[in-house]
Amino acid sequence: MRGGFFYYFVKIVSDRKKSKNENGRHQPFPITVWAEEDRPREKLMAKGIASLSDAELLAILMGSGSSEDNAVELAKKILAGFKNNLGELGKATVTQLKSYKGVGEAKAISIIAAMELGRRRNTGAIIEKERIMVSKDIFLLFHPMLSDLPHEEFWILFLNSSQRIIDKQRISSGGLANTAVDVRLIMKMAIERLAPFIALCHNHPSGGITPSKQDILATRKVKEGGALLDITLIDHVIVADNNYYSFADEGTL
Repeated sequence: MRGGFFYYFVKIVSDRKKSKNENGRHQPFPITVWAEEDRPREKLMAKGIASLSDAELLAILMGSGSSEDNAVELAKKILAGFKNNLGELGKATVTQLKSYKGVGEAKAISIIAAMELGRRRNTGAIIEKERIMVSKDIFLLFHPMLSDLPHEEFWILFLNSSQRIIDKQRISSGGLANTAVDVRLIMKMAIERLAPFIALCHNHPSGGITPSKQDILATRKVKEGGALLDITLIDHVIVADNNYYSFADEGTL
C-alpha cells in the first residue's frame, strides 16, 4: 500500500532525517501532518480546553513554531526553560522569551499578555466575594498580583464595618529588598474612604515568608496609628510564591 498513511508517515520521517543529515539542522515535524484529533486546535474543539497540555495551550497562543521546531515543540522548550512551571513563566520578560529561536516580539508579548489575563481573572473572581473573613482571603486576593513580581510592593485593603472590600490601593513599590511605608498616607486614605478596618499586604520576591524587622516595625506603626483614629488593622499578610505569612494568624499583630 504505497500510497497509504504508513508509507506517507515513513516518507516524512525519512525526508526529515535526510534533511537533518544534509544541513546539520533538526527539521520540524509540521503539526499539519499530525492526525487531526492530535492537533491542538482541533483537539480543543473536539475534546474541550481541559484536554490540552500546557505546551499545547502555549502553542495555540504562539500560532507557529520556528524553522527547527513546530509550535508544540517550541512551547515545550520554553516551558522547560521555566522549570515547566506556569508561575515561573508568568515572571518572564520579553527579552527572556525572545531568546528562544522562533519567538519574536509579537509572540513574546502574546505570552506575557495571556499570563497577565490569568492573574486578573483570578483577582476578579476573588473581588466578587468581597468579604474578608480570614487571612487566606487576603492571600488569594493579592497572590495573583504580587507573586510574580521581581520587586516588593506594599498594598492596603480598605474594608467597611462588615469587612467587605471598599477599595484596594498600592501605596509603595520598591527594590528587591524592601519598600517604604508611609503611615500618614495610609490613615489619610482610610479616612477618605470611611474605612473602619484595613489590612496590609506585601510580597517577598526572595520566596521567604518570615517577616523582617522592617515588616514588624511597619505593622506596629500602622496598627498604633490606626488605633488613634479608630481604624483597626485586622491583618498584615506577606505573600511569597504559593505561601504566605499572616501576622494575625501567628499572633504577632
